[in-house]
Amino acid sequence: MCTEECLQQSRAGRLSRRAALTGAAAAAAGLVAAAPAQASPAPAARLGSRLRDLTYPLTTTFPAFAPGEEAAKRTWVTIEDDGYYLQEWRLLEHYGTHVDAPGHFVPGGRTSTELRLDELVTPAVVVDVAARAARDPDTVVTVDDLRAHERRHGRIPRGAAVLMYSGWGARAGDAAAYRGADANGTLHFPGFGAEACEWLLRRRGIRSVGVDTLSIDPGRSTTFDAHLLLAGADRYGLENLANLGRVPPAGATVVVGLIPFQDGSGGQARVFATW
Repeated sequence: MCTEECLQQSRAGRLSRRAALTGAAAAAAGLVAAAPAQASPAPAARLGSRLRDLTYPLTTTFPAFAPGEEAAKRTWVTIEDDGYYLQEWRLLEHYGTHVDAPGHFVPGGRTSTELRLDELVTPAVVVDVAARAARDPDTVVTVDDLRAHERRHGRIPRGAAVLMYSGWGARAGDAAAYRGADANGTLHFPGFGAEACEWLLRRRGIRSVGVDTLSIDPGRSTTFDAHLLLAGADRYGLENLANLGRVPPAGATVVVGLIPFQDGSGGQARVFATW
């Protein structure tokens, strides 16, 4: 139990830290004000000439796979009271734009910290099923779709991330429309068919698959075959990707900035494409 002397020292320390932070902030503001108006920017990293963010902002209102799984946050400290600003978040690993690590579905499968950097930077292929998905929310990516894509855009590279564009991002602002649940609670949104997933693993040696929906399996799946095939092959998945319609069908590189949660079954990631 803290004595009165202890409390006084704690308060003094907190006030001293706040004063120091406030003083530092004022000094920084002074430096900014004194900086030359035409200061040269630091050289940008050389990637492709084009960049596209594939990540949704992490909010408390983004659609969750099941109601009640949404993130929550609160302000922990404020600049006014404490000299700096900080939030506390409560969230599941599989919320928002995120990675499914192999350990998400396979006992003993690799976790977030075990995915290598060279696995998270890969060639990207975007397979467009948006026209069909607009008519049939239960549609899946098929082997025929993959073969048709290759006829038009070339062979899918070994080690690629194969990404499904279904146009589902247009629904991301409406949780009910994004989940597509019917009166019985069954979800309806596109995903990868098991046959397509197996073909990609066996015939093309892909590194990952990704979708612009809540799951790499279609919403009505109860067996999660695509997840099991992918994780069983020690590959990872990407879910809730944004802006896939603005990425070329072939020729891009995808970069997955996965948060390496300890023992993570996956986790949030900043994902972008460059070409």
